[in-house]
Amino acid sequence: MKKSQRGQSEQVIRTRLLQAIFEQRMPPGARLTEEALAATFDVSRTTIRQVIARLAQDGILVKLSTGATHVAAPSRREAQQLLVVRRMIEPEIVKILAENAATLSFTELSAHLALEDRARRAGDRGTLVRLTGEFHLQLAQLTGNKVLIRLMTELQALVCLAILLYASGDDACPPDEHRKIVTAIKKKDGSSAAAMMLHHLDHIERDLRLDDKPTVEISEALTWLGQRQRTSAGS
Repeated sequence: MKKSQRGQSEQVIRTRLLQAIFEQRMPPGARLTEEALAATFDVSRTTIRQVIARLAQDGILVKLSTGATHVAAPSRREAQQLLVVRRMIEPEIVKILAENAATLSFTELSAHLALEDRARRAGDRGTLVRLTGEFHLQLAQLTGNKVLIRLMTELQALVCLAILLYASGDDACPPDEHRKIVTAIKKKDGSSAAAMMLHHLDHIERDLRLDDKPTVEISEALTWLGQRQRTSAGS
């Protein structure tokens, strides 16, 4: 096998780690080691070290003074602060999209909503959680604003970790809330879209609670990542 066919780029590894978080396979507070990740992705520890540094810079991973690296575990207060920032940003995102609705393509967003519906009907909670999180990222991507996209990626990953820690329900994104927001955007009704987004974020916050604990293990996440790696290498 050629060297170029082995391993993954830093961007791909970062994306897959984020996907593991979005699907709630990567438990908050779990310790990650360079050795385990390097073996999982078939790359050097130097590559993994760079990925960890970037995710730590984004606040998604936490590097301790001892040198250990852990998945972030937002406190209740931090989760509330994250949602405060999202309330400031996301209503403005949908307003911008509504103002420019005539020039935008909603094909990918409509396809994404169909995937959410499919995952919900199948009872695939992990995929549904990832997709409902990615919906918010897709809205940011439609603006074409790279700063917003980076910020929303960080915020969404941390909120997913907070949901895994504290959510009391199985679905913080009830059916049709996303679709109603998109419909308002398409109708160029920015005010309604913004109000719906605020209601949606309020729903997410109400679903958070302190007494839930993560039930997944880091070994499960590494197994899942390894399976994805082998599937990718064989394709």
